Amino acid sequence: MKRALITGVTGQDGSYLAELLLDKEYEVHGLMRRSSTPNTGRIDHLISQDAIMNRRLFLHYGDMSDSGSLDAAIKAAKPDEIYNLAAMSQVRISYDIPANTADITGVGFARLLEVARRHAPEAKIYQASSSEMFGKVLETPQTETTPFYPRSPYGCAKAYAFYIGRSYREGFGMRIYNGILFNHESPRRGENFVSKKIVMAAARIKRREQDRLWLGNLEAKRDFGYAKEYMEWVWRIVQRDTPDDFLIATGETHSIEEFVERAFSNLDMNWRDHVSIDESFLRPAEVDLLMGDASKSRAVLGFEPAVKFDGLVDLMVEAEMGCAYVHP
Repeated sequence: MKRALITGVTGQDGSYLAELLLDKEYEVHGLMRRSSTPNTGRIDHLISQDAIMNRRLFLHYGDMSDSGSLDAAIKAAKPDEIYNLAAMSQVRISYDIPANTADITGVGFARLLEVARRHAPEAKIYQASSSEMFGKVLETPQTETTPFYPRSPYGCAKAYAFYIGRSYREGFGMRIYNGILFNHESPRRGENFVSKKIVMAAARIKRREQDRLWLGNLEAKRDFGYAKEYMEWVWRIVQRDTPDDFLIATGETHSIEEFVERAFSNLDMNWRDHVSIDESFLRPAEVDLLMGDASKSRAVLGFEPAVKFDGLVDLMVEAEMGCAYVHP
């Protein structure tokens, strides 16, 4: 039985990946931060199932800023595979807490690498890289070889993690895989991310529980995919014998305005009647357009996204009008 350690197991991506690995008969260890309020909502169903079935899910308290907790988690897990999904991942908030973002999202991975080098040197290690590293894009579409030009503390931290991972791969021969994932959303997305904010507001306005939705830049364009689907491809990246870097994206770009229009029209509403602009939500430096070319992943991994923009928005709206996490 393979053993995996997932940092950020309680997040959107971590919860989908944990489900996937448990389905594949892994023993799964998850690193989670201690919180004064429950933060396991996305994996509570897995915890309940695991209590009834064979015990293969183990949770460890820890933090990417604390090498000691990372050391303890890796010693306990004895992982064959490590998936680093932990991050301070909200781009706008990264401007408010830039040092914390750098410490958790960037330097945290360096801490994890050092612990793994000492205690699990043969483990395969996946780093969750981000399209935000491309920032002020130097070519469109973006590929694995497009130069980085990050425009936020979050993007800068992710670029550092990407390069420190590559340096350990080349310097120590460690098996480190980078997945450069473009925006990936789902009903499990956090409430301070724009996609979730939009569908939540649309559902609440439809139910007359909210009057207006306040947003920032509606013109920003992103390549939107489905998080659950992308975690399958993350796993496939790590199953390769030779470590490498892979970009995962749909190859389409859609504006935030298009996202809003699709969500509201699903509920028979004109978004212009309900949406206003709040400049406090604008980023100091915007990333105008992201669109990925996943040709390498398509050729090497067989990657082909099944859920694209319209289906993704529809899925999220349907889940919001029902109950949280009803969709797979």
